[in-house]
Amino acid sequence: MELEFAGEIWFWRGPSPFYFITVPEDECVLLHDESKFVTYGWGMIPVTARIGRTSWKTSLFPKDGRYIVPIKVVVRRAEHLDEGDSAVVHLTVRMP
Repeated sequence: MELEFAGEIWFWRGPSPFYFITVPEDECVLLHDESKFVTYGWGMIPVTARIGRTSWKTSLFPKDGRYIVPIKVVVRRAEHLDEGDSAVVHLTVRMP
């Protein structure tokens, strides 16, 4: 399964601070349907993500009925992105 969408980068200031993009609702419905085949622990969905020319392996986190994409520091630096910036994300769901 492959998805592409745009979203705003936001910063979570919890005990392990990190940057994320929230997956839009329509795509979350598709991911939820696919999750029963690929999820591992806590509803995580393994994906290969790409923003611009930068790709990385990660997992989508379930949050508030949707999914969020963690955006690594190396990705933000390579693509010159920061909190509040919008980015187009391409996701390919992987088998765990």
